Amino acid sequence: MTYETSVPFRAGREGYASFRIPAVVTTAPTPGPSTVLAFCEGRVGSQEDFGDIDIVLKRSVDGGRTWGPLQVVGKNGADLAGNPAPVVLADGRVLLVQVRNAAAATEDAIRRGKVSAAAGRRVWVQHSDDDGRTWSAPREITASVKKPAWRWYATGPGHALQLTTGRVVVPANHSLPPSGSDTGIEGRYNGGHCLLSDDAGATWRIGYIDDNTNGYINVNETTAAELPDGRLYFNTRNDSPAPGSRADAHSRDGGRGLVRPFRPQACLTGPVVEGSVLQVRDPDLLLFSGPADPGFRALMTVRRSTDGGTTWRPVHTVDGLPAAYSDLARLDEETLGLLYETGDFGAYETITFRRIPLAELVN
Repeated sequence: MTYETSVPFRAGREGYASFRIPAVVTTAPTPGPSTVLAFCEGRVGSQEDFGDIDIVLKRSVDGGRTWGPLQVVGKNGADLAGNPAPVVLADGRVLLVQVRNAAAATEDAIRRGKVSAAAGRRVWVQHSDDDGRTWSAPREITASVKKPAWRWYATGPGHALQLTTGRVVVPANHSLPPSGSDTGIEGRYNGGHCLLSDDAGATWRIGYIDDNTNGYINVNETTAAELPDGRLYFNTRNDSPAPGSRADAHSRDGGRGLVRPFRPQACLTGPVVEGSVLQVRDPDLLLFSGPADPGFRALMTVRRSTDGGTTWRPVHTVDGLPAAYSDLARLDEETLGLLYETGDFGAYETITFRRIPLAELVN
């Protein structure tokens, strides 16, 4: 079968040395077909996670087949704006939650406590009311969603979600200060939480918090979906030496707390990397995207669960090429969209978009 693919972002083009950290959503039709919004980080000088970094966007009005011009949505001067976590609300507004910090503030320095609060990771939100054409000025919400002791902080990355109750949920992660002779860069100081808003992004608070220092499951980049029975399913990257590289958890109260702490999810074989989950309705499918090679960032694969995330099996393999971060969105009644990092000789050469027939994932 031939699949429709396009390349909205290619390293070394349009004023950026590298494009990383994809996130994708589709807007509500108003009227006509929905618009696909593909976000990522545009890294000006290099592929590194620090430096002069902008949140950039491309829009598609034909289901991801072609893309409009690059837009700079989140710009923090010559410093960093990143980790885009967009969500389309029921009224059509697009919220974009993100983090910002000084260009020279590396993750290592932040986790070691060598960066001031002002230069460290801070949380902002902005919105669009016209399908991503124009955007509001960003507004800082750090005081509401980040505990003073937390050092590293990241939203998503990847799409956030609005529940059927109207609540907005943004998965996130943080790091704790170390104890004893530790430096703070050890994996056991990773922790997870989520951001909650019950008034369409006007005010925010912290939901569940899952952090410990046992070195077994330590939550990192996290993605979430609302299951048909109303539970929230969270799936996270796990950097600690537990069985497998992923862990998951459920919430019955809209993200305020977890039924149980995150536990290993060994069905999802793959390297240590971000992944994406998406609950599709009619047909009901819980989907996960991420590399499937156990040791390398390669072999981008979509997997399916029919039991709320307890077990998984592969239903679509893109190819055997290098691949890393990804995000999922439903395009229309018949089609899934996959936005992912890939390339012929390295995972960060392009951010590519693939249209996948939903029928293939069912059968």
